[in-house]
Formats: sequence, C-alpha cells, structure tokens
Amino acid sequence: MSDRQPLWKSLGPGLVWAGTAVGVSHLVQSTRAGAGYGLSLVLLVVAANLFKYPAYEAGPRYAAATGTSLLEGYRRRGTWALVLFLLLTISTMFTVVAAVTFVAAGMAGALVTDAIPVWGWSAILLAFAIGMLLSGGFRVLERFMTAMMLLLTASTVFSVLLVLPTADLAAVPAWPPFPPLEGPHLLFVAALVGWMPSALDTAVWHSQWALEKERTEGVKLTREGARLDFDVGYIGTTVLAVLFVFLGASLLYGRELPGSSIAFATLLVDTYTSALGAWARPLILVAAFSTMLSTTVAVTDGFPRALEGAVERLKGAETAHTGRTWVYVASLFVVAGVAQLICVFFTGQLKALVDLATALTGLTAPAFAVLNLATLRGDEVPEDVRPRGLYLAFHLAGIVFLVAMALLYLWARALVA
Repeated sequence: MSDRQPLWKSLGPGLVWAGTAVGVSHLVQSTRAGAGYGLSLVLLVVAANLFKYPAYEAGPRYAAATGTSLLEGYRRRGTWALVLFLLLTISTMFTVVAAVTFVAAGMAGALVTDAIPVWGWSAILLAFAIGMLLSGGFRVLERFMTAMMLLLTASTVFSVLLVLPTADLAAVPAWPPFPPLEGPHLLFVAALVGWMPSALDTAVWHSQWALEKERTEGVKLTREGARLDFDVGYIGTTVLAVLFVFLGASLLYGRELPGSSIAFATLLVDTYTSALGAWARPLILVAAFSTMLSTTVAVTDGFPRALEGAVERLKGAETAHTGRTWVYVASLFVVAGVAQLICVFFTGQLKALVDLATALTGLTAPAFAVLNLATLRGDEVPEDVRPRGLYLAFHLAGIVFLVAMALLYLWARALVA
C-alpha cells in the first residue's frame, strides 16, 4: 500500500495567502474600480493577476524544491539580497498593516457600533490579532483564514447571483479604452494594479507558511501539493476580484465613495441591502468584516515572520524551524504600534491611505519579481524546477508588466504634481 498523502491535505498555506490578498485590493480597490469605471478595468485586473502569477508562485515552488523558504534563496544570492528585502519590507509594512486594519475597523464600526471611533476599533482588532498569533500560532491562523475565505467566497458568489438578474449595465462602460490619460485616473489605475492581488513580498510569506505547516502538522511538502495549494488560492482570488468589480459596477457606478472607512463600509452594505433586500444586511456585514479581519491577522503575522526570517538568514543558513524568536515578538508589537499611529493620523482619509499603501507596493514589485526569478534559477534548485522555455518567458513578461506599471505611477504622479 502506498503511503503517499492525498493532495488535498496540502491545502492551507494557499488559503492563508488568499486571505491576505482578498482584502483591500478586492473589497476596496476592485469595488472602486467598478464604481468609477464600470467594467472597463476588468481586463486590467485579470492581466495584473496573470502577469504576477510566476513571481508569487516562486514562493511555494522554491520551498517544495529545496525545503527552505525564499529568504534562504535570497541569502544564497548574497547579503545584498537580504538587505534589499529588509529595506523594501520596512518601506511598506507599516502602511500596509495600517490600511487593512483601517478598513477592517470601518467594517467593525458598521457591524457593531460607530460609537467607538475608527482608531479605537483598529486598536481592538490589532490586539485581537496579536493575541491570536501569540497564543495559537500557525494552526489557529490556518483554520481561522480557511473559515473566513469559505464565508467570503460563498457570500460573494451568492450576492452576484442575486444581483445578476436585476443588474442594469447598459449605461456602464464595459470595454476599454481605459480611463482618460489624466493624472488622477492613472494614479488610481497604478494603485489598483500595485496591490492586485496583493503585495509581491507575500511570496516569501507563502514559502514560510508552507514550511510551517509541514513542521507543525506533519504534512509533507511536495511539489504537486504546493502547486495545487497555490493554484486553488490564486485562482480563487482572481475570480473574487472580478466579482467585486462587477458588484461595484452594478450597484455603485457613478457614485462618489466616501473617505471615512465607517462611511465607506456603511455605503457598501446599504447598497447591497437595497439591491438584495434587508435580509441580506447581516450577511454582507459579516462577510465584509470577516474578510478584512482575516487580512488584518494575516499581514500582522506575515511581516514580523518575514523580518524574523531575514534577520536569522543574516546570521547563517536556514535549517529546521524551531518556533518564534524575540525578533518575531518584538516586530509584532512594533508593526502593530506604528500601524495604529497611522490609523489615528489618517482618520477620515481612507482613500488616501489605501492609495499610498497600494502605490508603495506597486513601486517595489519589480524588485521582488526580479529577485524571485534569480532565486528560482539558483544552483540549489533542481534543474527540472527552474523556469525555462515558455515559463521563463512568462516570468520575464511579468517583470516587464510590473516595471511598466511602476513607471505609469511615477508619470501620473508627475502629472498631478
């Protein structure tokens, strides 16, 4: 009898990653894309997911092939690669955690009570995330994220099926040309692509989560299992992004979205309720809040985990994973604390904070994509795993796409300066 494990047992890290991705990029940015531009940006959303695929897939591919995380691959490229990773991570982590927590706080205010200010809710949610991560570790994170993703997917698909028969899309732009070549429009497009489906440094997180699952649950990390796990999560996030654009176009096209996170959450829920019926309000509220809460927990874990791994790799080669160190715990509180200060400062400025975070991730994306490709082509990677032929061309096309989007953002920023 074969002792080969069923592939479905490999599922988990990809769903945790998907929970990280499906948050601000979907609930806020994809909805804004539909509300502002109808369905004309759907192809761009699909293209962003398509061209970024190889750079994200590098995480589980490298982990399954070598038994180490992408950070060990960076170390093998040279100390400069780890230092670059640290600098890029530090440049984005505070605004990213703040942005997702800010949106989650707005959802909490709409769901429970707006008597507590947004910054108060953000403090509560960050404290919840820290408590969960310190007490339960990856096992709890994986189960929590899986439940949240199933709830979000079911509620989103259900909402689309209910809206579809009554949606009047006759006056909604459904095909390119894309928005006018004006600064504000191009800035939004660049920000949308920058965080679609997520920041590229999460490829490192995925490789670490995959190894953590193997360590804590005894599920052997195989190439086939890692690929299936990643594809399920990635394809799911792509489909959900398109569905959120559709919902934004169907229910909010032509409306100005508010800057307050609680006001945004209230408008989103009220709009869905008016289209689906009052009975749907609790469903939409719970789905939206669970989406953002899961993202908050994931990024609160992801950045400290990556910082810990990078610091440890500066000391030497990666071996067995023996649990959290003081670097992780200290980073957990520092990242959450600074993110909380940003939430206080940006109260009432949801769109400004989200656009800042998404733009920063877009500007750093080409560097991560190049680094991931160089790592996959390292001597430690088996020959049959290294990108070659069409897949290598796919990697290179993705890098060109990311560079083009970064240049688009810089050009748009110059236009509005």
